[in-house]
Order: sequence, then C-alpha cells, then structure tokens
Amino acid sequence: MPCTRYTHTNREVQALQPVQLCKYKLILILHMTASKPATAAAAGPHKLEMGAFQPCVWGDFFVTYNPPLSQSSEMTMQERVEQLKVQVRALLEDNKNRSVADVVTLVEMLERLGIGNHFRGEIGTALRHVLNEEPEFPASSDDLHIAALRFRLLRQHGLWVSADIFDKFKDETGNFSTSLCSDPVSLLSLYNAAHLATPSEDALSDAIVFSRYHLEAMRNKLRPPMAEQVSCALDIPLPRTVRQLETMHYIKEYEQDESNNGPLLELSRLDFELVRSLHLKELRDLSLWWRDLYDNVKLSYARDRLVENYFWTCSVFHEEEYSRARLMFAKTFGLLSLMDDTYDVHATLEDCYKLNEAIQRWDRRAVSILPKYLHMFYIRLLANFREFEDTLGPHEKYRVSYAKTAFQSSSEYYLCEAKWSNEKYAPSFKEHLEVSRMSSGFPTLALVLLMGVDNTATNEAFDWAADVPDIVCASGVIAHFLNDIASYKLGKTKKDVASSVECYMKENLVGGQEAIVAISALAEDAWRMINRACMEIEPALLPAAQLVVNLTRTLEVIYLGGRDGYTFGGDLKGLIAALFLKPIYVV
Repeated sequence: MPCTRYTHTNREVQALQPVQLCKYKLILILHMTASKPATAAAAGPHKLEMGAFQPCVWGDFFVTYNPPLSQSSEMTMQERVEQLKVQVRALLEDNKNRSVADVVTLVEMLERLGIGNHFRGEIGTALRHVLNEEPEFPASSDDLHIAALRFRLLRQHGLWVSADIFDKFKDETGNFSTSLCSDPVSLLSLYNAAHLATPSEDALSDAIVFSRYHLEAMRNKLRPPMAEQVSCALDIPLPRTVRQLETMHYIKEYEQDESNNGPLLELSRLDFELVRSLHLKELRDLSLWWRDLYDNVKLSYARDRLVENYFWTCSVFHEEEYSRARLMFAKTFGLLSLMDDTYDVHATLEDCYKLNEAIQRWDRRAVSILPKYLHMFYIRLLANFREFEDTLGPHEKYRVSYAKTAFQSSSEYYLCEAKWSNEKYAPSFKEHLEVSRMSSGFPTLALVLLMGVDNTATNEAFDWAADVPDIVCASGVIAHFLNDIASYKLGKTKKDVASSVECYMKENLVGGQEAIVAISALAEDAWRMINRACMEIEPALLPAAQLVVNLTRTLEVIYLGGRDGYTFGGDLKGLIAALFLKPIYVV
C-alpha cells in the first residue's frame, strides 16, 4: 500500500512528471553520445546478490600511509602561501582599468586553480563590477568566448544575467552563426555556460545542442590541452564538475601555458599540496574511527566504504577552514550508510519496524526493543551524535538536533521502501519520486553538511535546509534518478523495490533505454531548478545553498556513465589515488 504518511509536497516535484520523449532531443543527444557508458556487458562483473557487497578496495592503506610533507615543510610552504596571497590580492584590487575580458579571465583562472576561496571578497567585488558594466559584445567568435564566460561566472555566483546576450551571435534565421562551428574555444565556453540554464530557457537548450554537436564532430582533431578540456566537459560540464578534481587537472594544463602567471601557479600548487596533506591526516583519523566502528557493530552485510565516503566529503568542501565540518559529515554519512544497508539488504520487515521505532525514540533504553545484531550499531549511533554535540561550541550545540531530526526522517523513508519491498507494492512513478527523493539521503545530508561549518551555518540556514527548499528537493531528485539509472544498468539486489526506471517503463509502456532517456531529462530539469533557485535565494543563504550544489556535483562523478562508484569502490580507485596520492610538483 502507498506510504501517504511520508509524502512531502513541493511545487518543483509536482512539475517533474513523466514527459513525452520527443521533447528531449537534447537529452537523447547527451545520452547517445555519453563517454564510456555502463553497458550490460561492462556491468556484468558488478552484479550483486543480496547483501554481497564487494569488500573495501583500500584495506588499511590510509591508516599506515605516511604523507610526504613534514611539519617543517608545511610551515615553510604556508609562509610562502601568505606572501603569494598578497601579490595575487593586488592583482584583483587593480581592476579599475581592466576590461571585462581581463577581469572574468582572471576570476576564471583563480577558481579553476582552486585558490578562489582565498579571495572571496575581491572576486565578489570584481563580478559586481562586471555585472554593472554591461559590455557591448560585437558578434565575433572571440567575443562569444568572453560573453559566455561572463554569463557563466555571474550565474555561478548567484547573479542574474539574461541569456539574451547570445542573440547577437545568431543569424537572421535565429540559429547560431555557422562562423562559430570551427572555433572550439567559443563553442566550449557556450556549452559550459548554457548548463546554467533555468527552466523554460529553450534558447540555452538549443545552445547546448549546437555546441555539443560541433564539439563532438571536432573532438578527435583537437590537440592538448583543448582536446582534454572538451572531453571532460562532454562527460561533465564545467558548472557541474567537482572543484578539487578540476583544480587537479587544471594545474597541469596551466603550467604548460607559456603565458601563465607565475604567482598564481605557485600559489595553486602550494595550496593544493597543503590541503591534501590535511586531507590525508583526516583520512587516517577517519579510517581508524571507521575500522573501530565497522568491526564493533559487526554489520558485515553493509558497505565498507570510508575512503569513498571521504572522497565524496572532500568534493563538498575541500578547503582547510572546513576540517571540522568534513569530519562530522563523513562520520554521519557512514552511519547513514550502515542504516540504509540494514533496511535495504538485510533486516526483516519486523526488524525494520523495530529499528525505526528505536531511531524515533533516540534513547539508550530503546536498545532493548532491537534484535541483538543491531544493539551495538544503535549504541554507537547515539554516542557519535553526543560526541558531535561535545565538539560544538555552546552557541552551536542546537545544530545537532537538526541533524538528528533529519536522520530520524531518513529512517521513516527507508521503512516506507522496506514495506513496499516486503509487500511487493508497485508505486506509481509520482509516488515513487515523492518518497525516494527523500530517501536519497540528500535532505538529511543538506543539514548534516552545515553541522560543523562556522560562519555559513546560521539559524536561518538550518531553518532553510530543514524546510527542504527547491535546491535540496531538486538535489534529492537528481540523486534518486542517477542512482536508479545505475541500479537498472548494474542490477538490483533481491530486496530492492522497483526503481523509477521500471515504474516509468510500466506506466508509459516503453523500453528501458527510452525510460533512461526520459529520466535523464527529468534530472536535467532538476539541475535547472537548482540554477534558478541559486539566483533567487537571499544572499545570506547563498553560501549554504552552494554547499548543497557542491554535494550534488559529486553525483555526476559517482554515477558517471551509469556506474555506482560508492557501491563499487573500485570504479573510483584511480580517481581517489590521483586526488590524494599523486604529486603536484612544487618548484
């Protein structure tokens, strides 16, 4: 029977209903040309039996690994960083006589080099100046690059700018000028900018189709670094790319640029290595915490994925200032994953009811109602949340109650899905979406990621996230759809409820491939809702919203090509090794 008790109404979810496939020529192109799709043959080795998750691919590697930087080296590097920040700040402050092209190019370099966080105030001032200047762009391909770059940067920072700026690059028929077809720089800038479209901006959909078609046509003829830039963007557009991964790639690219700015490059390299050194220390501490937890709760059916969890965490907030937030987020993510797997692959329905009752009571005495195998998990869950509260300052302790309530809400939605599975209930597509976008964990994680943050995490920010606003709702939709597409391709466990792909197939009498294309279109719609919400939100709440967007960006990496990099950790091993272990040479 349906779980009407758990329905959460939202105007955006109501808009995400099954659609006619003919509307989505854009998504069809994206789907049919996606790089390295997870075909049935490729997915074969990943097939799961119930509760038979693959073991951790890292073992205790990060417990015993010795980071290469000594304390004295870090101190020397940090001193140099402070000197370089003064030089770079002077560059940013001297923008009175700079052209719009110079300003947006400098901001773009700072952000792609991963050092924009050191100059947030200066970048904000520079972009407001760019917004107010309203440059006149002649209809040349060079100026399309700058127009698109300006458009993308302003929208990424929550500043509204009209897409009409691209009209002057079209011919009398309303199509983009054929003179642009052989210019990869401008096409790539247009392609990336157009992915910041809001709902109903059909002109930007046309821009994506146009630019992607021509980029695909020329991709095998391009030379480095443009070839790599195009290939990466066709996989994941720049506005949806995980920042730290982009920095890792861009440092190598920028150092090959003969016109590079020496202080910028040096600052980026030093900052990357210093932040990585901190990450490795955190990863060691978290690995020890997880090994103790995982070994003691003895839930061997659950995924052992601390390293993948931490990769996800660093993708949300990698900067030094977020160290406390990362530790709290990663621990809560791990606890949530254990609970999710308990409901999904192991517990009987009776056990699920008992677990949910205990979670709602949130009292050590409630352990007596649980089956014995869940006793230690429940005890450690409560203990970790008490430790979170002890870690926070007196004026911050209230945050834990938000995270606890969100954790309890996740349990309710997990129970709903367990009931569906046990009763062989086939929900409608709409009903499935209403529950699974909440059971995706994103509404819970949106609050958890604020728990350890300093200035961004105001009372207003927690109230905003707790109301499941459009950004959080749409993020949950994307998480749900991408997970379901991966599950459909890779195979489900025996207990899994019907996925949204299967619900769509049944309701619309279409095949799996058609359903995947339609659901990919709905995920694209959700991204557009996020884009719009970020430009409509109150400025004071934008930093919190941007953390949720960062969380959503990580989905594009985890589920790239239909894989599930969290469940099948081996899929991310090379990427994790590159991010945490491969040297960025500092000269």
